[in-house]
Amino acid sequence: MNWFWLFVAGLLEVVWAVGLKYTEGFTRLNPSLITLGAMGASLYLLSVALRTLPLGTAYAIWVGIGAVGTAVASMLLFHEAATPLKLISLGLVLAGILGLKLASAA
Repeated sequence: MNWFWLFVAGLLEVVWAVGLKYTEGFTRLNPSLITLGAMGASLYLLSVALRTLPLGTAYAIWVGIGAVGTAVASMLLFHEAATPLKLISLGLVLAGILGLKLASAA
């Protein structure tokens, strides 16, 4: 179950990272509240997952999900360039996330 919470925590990291763009420096109330809520929930779920998962593995996977998810969301929402090199690099990060999960004994 902790792998599930880690995955959800990573998705919430994407929510707060994208939310930062919409807060306009925390000058807009609703986006700011959503962003802060997602930050808190993401960190809390990461801490729940760390009850049984190794710190290095869990943290790297959490950051990886957030990084890949934020990059993809930025391409879709903000029309950032999806160059072949960027897509290959994101695929390598995904491969690293999968490799860490497969290598984990927890």
